[in-house]
Amino acid sequence: MNENMQKILDKIKEYDKILIFRHFRPDGDAVGSTRGLQAILRLTYPEKKIYLQNADFSEYLSFYGDEDELLPDEEYADALGICMDTATGKRLSNQKYSLCKELIKFDHHIPVEDYGDIQWVEEHRSSCCEMVAAFYAAFQDELKIDKQAATYIYTGMVTDSGRFRFREVSGETMRLAGLMLDQGVDTDTLYAHLYMREFESFKFEAFVHEHMRITPAGVATVYISQETQAAFGLSGEEASSCVSYMDSIKGSLIWLAFIENADGSIRVRLRSRFITVSELAERYSGGGHACAAGATVYSEEEMERLIAEADTLLKNYKENNDGWL
Repeated sequence: MNENMQKILDKIKEYDKILIFRHFRPDGDAVGSTRGLQAILRLTYPEKKIYLQNADFSEYLSFYGDEDELLPDEEYADALGICMDTATGKRLSNQKYSLCKELIKFDHHIPVEDYGDIQWVEEHRSSCCEMVAAFYAAFQDELKIDKQAATYIYTGMVTDSGRFRFREVSGETMRLAGLMLDQGVDTDTLYAHLYMREFESFKFEAFVHEHMRITPAGVATVYISQETQAAFGLSGEEASSCVSYMDSIKGSLIWLAFIENADGSIRVRLRSRFITVSELAERYSGGGHACAAGATVYSEEEMERLIAEADTLLKNYKENNDGWL
């Protein structure tokens, strides 16, 4: 057991008010880990005030319903803040997190920024939800869980691991997933929510395949403008899912999706096989895991520069490594 797990539990016991934060543009792991931890703590400590405090929500996971409203600033001063699933404070959707009396960083990304009075970071974990499951498992004689809490946690585990396909998945991942399933998670209903698609989305997938580009070294890229998103009736999160449409092209070990935001900035989703792309993402206001990262660029020129760097990265990898497909 990581020594910081005990410190976190002790700190949670110390506070009557706990505020939980996650990154903007939340994915299944960000939503699942924050909701899951909140559910566990509310079950265990019904006398405590435990709120999610996030300014950004996920339409993709809207089936989970509404979250807590943002509290007035003065409510933060005597609270413990728990910041989840982000390596940097600037990526938290609610920047008032810093008003909390003390902070805990609870994350599985490559460390980028040193923030938080207690920092529990395990970058080998497949998801932040896996860490929540491990936290529960370590103290299950004391902490309480139910079917709904386990469903939140399992959601992040299955989505952030690519349905348990990514390299970070370990035997421990599967054992903890099993522990969540033992609580009665209804996987039929959950997978229907996560993976059933509107018919129009298949037309969008066809659009992506028709408009994607391949660089000389084999980087697959696609750009999804605001106009395209409107034409297909896509939310930003739905548009970003197109990165998965490029993950099975032989010889293309890096694939990039560029999604234009309403303010003109461009969200970048970077994925790879074998090759570390997180360092590339960090050069463009981002970060993440070795083979799954995010970034932001602010012009077409910057976008093309990132693509060129990715092309060089892939070219060098192919020239200096054997065994890739």
